[in-house]
Amino acid sequence: MKKNDRRFSPAPRKWRTTRLLGSVVSLAALFVLAGTPVLSQNSATQPDPKAVPTIDGGIGPCSADFTINDASGAPVYAAKVKVHIAYGFINVRKLDLELGTNSDGKARFTGLPDRIKHGIYFKASEGSRTGEAFDDPANNCKAQFTITLREQDAPKVAPSSDAKQ
Repeated sequence: MKKNDRRFSPAPRKWRTTRLLGSVVSLAALFVLAGTPVLSQNSATQPDPKAVPTIDGGIGPCSADFTINDASGAPVYAAKVKVHIAYGFINVRKLDLELGTNSDGKARFTGLPDRIKHGIYFKASEGSRTGEAFDDPANNCKAQFTITLREQDAPKVAPSSDAKQ
């Protein structure tokens, strides 16, 4: 290879500057064009308060639908429904899911396992109010629950026997 071989010599400075400037302008145009519809779409679309929040566990075909009410029967907005699932050989695999309710007090878990040794225990809460539900997916794969949230009772403390008389 000769030193004066033009195929391997660097491009003149003017060409390098022009290519670099063209690349920068092209990338900037691409970002502007790609980002514009996304930004306008997000600002125009508001979340539907009636849409049922759904989370997929991805470990089976079963589901559980919830309606969370207070003691008077009114739906509870933004109540948290939690579930802990231990599954697999000697329950080595674990999955924790949590979901909030919509304005109608509804929430849905999908992708729950259909074969599990001990069933699935759900706990709903909002503030100091709680409620619970239990499901055995082997018997009821498409479960529907209505949970009534009630105030937790304060733990009763037994009087101490060490009190001096």
